[in-house]
Amino acid sequence: MSSEHIFLGETIGTAILILLGGGVCAAVTLKSSKARNAGWLAITFGWGFAVLTGAYISGSLSGAHLNPAVTIGLAVDSGDWSDVPVYLAGQMLGAMIGAALVWAAYAGQFQAHLTDPETTGAIEGPHTTEGAEATATTASGKRAAAAPGPVLGIFSTGPEIRNVAQNLATEIIGTFVLVLFILTLGLTKGLTVSGTGTLMVALVVVGIGLSLGGPTGYAINPARDLGPRIVHALLPLPNKGGSDWSYAWIPVVGPIVGAVLAAGLHRIAF
Repeated sequence: MSSEHIFLGETIGTAILILLGGGVCAAVTLKSSKARNAGWLAITFGWGFAVLTGAYISGSLSGAHLNPAVTIGLAVDSGDWSDVPVYLAGQMLGAMIGAALVWAAYAGQFQAHLTDPETTGAIEGPHTTEGAEATATTASGKRAAAAPGPVLGIFSTGPEIRNVAQNLATEIIGTFVLVLFILTLGLTKGLTVSGTGTLMVALVVVGIGLSLGGPTGYAINPARDLGPRIVHALLPLPNKGGSDWSYAWIPVVGPIVGAVLAAGLHRIAF
């Protein structure tokens, strides 16, 4: 497949992935949404269907990696790094497009949620979550980063308990499972797409979310987290709070480490 097809496929597929995955988070989170408070099962199955849809759409163009960790894991396993930059560029662009489309689809709900007195009161009140960044003035007079806002979870992940070692381990373990499963399906030549294989990968994503998603929200995909986090920082949303940049490296580094470990085990054991 050509570089043009890879870039186009990864951009389209990752945009659909984030549109549907971020969309279910918006549906469950935002006021005036019919799916508000639908719960964790809705989110995990929504992300699984998002993977399934994005992969089917882009499979014939790029092999449907849709995830830098998957791309890097496949490259480590095969030794072929020639197309990795093209894959990563398409995935990041697609993730940002998908996040912007979530905002466009739920623009009214974002506005209602972030201007509701209940929400704005919570934003302006004291931040008591241990380890969270708080808006403050330091001794040097510089303003510290704002606390993670009430809609950041629609765009990116965050931990329930802030512990760097545990948060990093959770992302490593979850991504390890995903990439090892993909490699043991025999999808080492650009994720050869078959109906059964793609469905199984989507179901594994659901399983990871149900079993391992509780501590950090299971990014297991650097582009899925970083691209939408950038969009959150750029969007003109009222009272949106901070983008939690102090945490942002964990859902990037953790999945990459997990993918490399999975590829290493696959080369040794299989």
